[in-house]
Amino acid sequence: MTTTTTTTHGSLQDKVALVTGGSRGIGAATALRLAREGADVAVTYVHGKEAAEEVVRAVQALGRRAVALRADAGDAAEAQGAVGRTAEALGGLDVLVNNAGVGVLGPLEGLSLADVDRVLAVNVRGVLLASRAAAARMGAGGRIITIGSCMAQRVPGPGGTLYATSKSALIGLTKALARELGPRGITANIVHPGPIDTDMNPAQGPYASDQAAMTALGRFGTADEVAPTVAYLAAADYVTGTEFAVDGGHAA
Repeated sequence: MTTTTTTTHGSLQDKVALVTGGSRGIGAATALRLAREGADVAVTYVHGKEAAEEVVRAVQALGRRAVALRADAGDAAEAQGAVGRTAEALGGLDVLVNNAGVGVLGPLEGLSLADVDRVLAVNVRGVLLASRAAAARMGAGGRIITIGSCMAQRVPGPGGTLYATSKSALIGLTKALARELGPRGITANIVHPGPIDTDMNPAQGPYASDQAAMTALGRFGTADEVAPTVAYLAAADYVTGTEFAVDGGHAA
């Protein structure tokens, strides 16, 4: 006699999520998608207070609770503190989306020490510290999802050394988190967006045509095309330590 066990996809109903850098772009689209799936959402911002408050209002219009928190991912205390502030405001933490990031592109010789320190502080140290703080509060079913970059999988030209280094580090971090936190029922995954039309990298920008040509689909993606993958991982029970490319075939 064979016994079949059916595992159902998890639900985000009444879960609490923190999306760092959630005032615009992929972060804002992700916050709204998680809210549509039933989650209460906190978003962090550094300079975009008004934009973050707009996201909060949009989440609340969906019938979910929301809060905007000023927190610089490059500041160790603020990166970790956002986790505790989210838990205090919304009653816990189930999902962390490490979305906040910065990029400095240019020749290797032109990178200043300040450039290196800032990019690594935000893109790597901030993610590690926020993940550590989140893991301390999460129980079984916790989810850590990090936004990487297509440049962690394929660097198509010069000028991306620092940025690619920071995003590539997140792959190792994600796999290590999956191993360390798996026994506690907490998953960790990373999503690599390709060229996405955002304020930081507009589809009509000076280098946009070259970026679009590097994809198999020949176009920029939208933030709304990345958010569903994040939402899937926020609910998925048996997916961890994995990279997901949402890049239009940039790495193909």
